Amino acid sequence: MYFGSIAQYAAIAQSDEIVFENQDNYQKQTYRNRMYIYGANGKLLLTIPIKHVGNGNKQLYKDVRVENEFPWQMLHWKSLQSAYRTSPFFEYYEDDLAHLFEKRKDFLLDFNYECMEVVCDSLQLELPYSKTETYQKDPKDLNDMRILANSKKVKTGDLETYIQVFSDKHGYIPNLSILDLLFNEGTNALTYLENQLIF
Repeated sequence: MYFGSIAQYAAIAQSDEIVFENQDNYQKQTYRNRMYIYGANGKLLLTIPIKHVGNGNKQLYKDVRVENEFPWQMLHWKSLQSAYRTSPFFEYYEDDLAHLFEKRKDFLLDFNYECMEVVCDSLQLELPYSKTETYQKDPKDLNDMRILANSKKVKTGDLETYIQVFSDKHGYIPNLSILDLLFNEGTNALTYLENQLIF
């Protein structure tokens, strides 16, 4: 997930062990290459452009390459700055995040792991995890949460409200990128995640 949603991170924060799916096919319109933030005009979608294979065949998520023909990293970072510059904790985390938008990225999955590691460090969330070695449609002995990667189908339960930068203009927008929670709640973000009923 590209700076995954609050529901995703609530599931992570409430789990003892995480197994990430590394062997599935890439699917469009998922959180794999998109995140939603709260901009001055409301909900704003940021999408990482990817290189499409174009032969009609499915492609493994781990093989998906980032399209670097346009300056998407600069645009995403500027969007984050303009959306959250006035949030209580943006300056606190800015330096930890900036490097992610400065170096060219080749593989989407690798970049998403980088983003996750920075978020977990920022949340001070210890995250023991492993990665799948084969794809299993119905994994045994695991709570299958892969649906959380699908931006169209995810059910978030009742996420508690918190103060967002532009909520006085557009109201509360639930389940945005984890960055929205981090920039607005800072050190309280992990406690918030641990207390959500998401299913």
